[in-house]
Amino acid sequence: MSETHLRFLPVITIYFISFSFQQRIEIHKLRQGDNLILGFSIGGGIDQDPTQNPFSEDKTDKGIYVTRVTEGGPAEVAGLQIGDKIMQVNGWDMTMVTHDQARKRLTKRNEEVVRLLVTRQSLQKAVQQSMMS
Repeated sequence: MSETHLRFLPVITIYFISFSFQQRIEIHKLRQGDNLILGFSIGGGIDQDPTQNPFSEDKTDKGIYVTRVTEGGPAEVAGLQIGDKIMQVNGWDMTMVTHDQARKRLTKRNEEVVRLLVTRQSLQKAVQQSMMS
């Protein structure tokens, strides 16, 4: 009778989990003369080249992203951050809009308050950085 020895090797599986969370942000526009100022700029849209988006690892993502936030401006005061992906503006879906449609939705003259739903990836970046160090 022969004896069989089984040898088990440990299997290590590493999963990358994408962490993102949504946040509601309310921006009260600042009046400067006849203009209402938000204090941020956007990039992206379904009519733009998604490979040029520095804020998304998915180079097919045609979302609207915050590209600049004015220091001390209404957007910064409200908590908006560079890299935030804008999902909604005052209840309007922003996931499949052109750059110009997004700009017009954000800068409506008769709206002094803009309510945003944004997706933020900063938790993901924090996890990635902790894994690298």
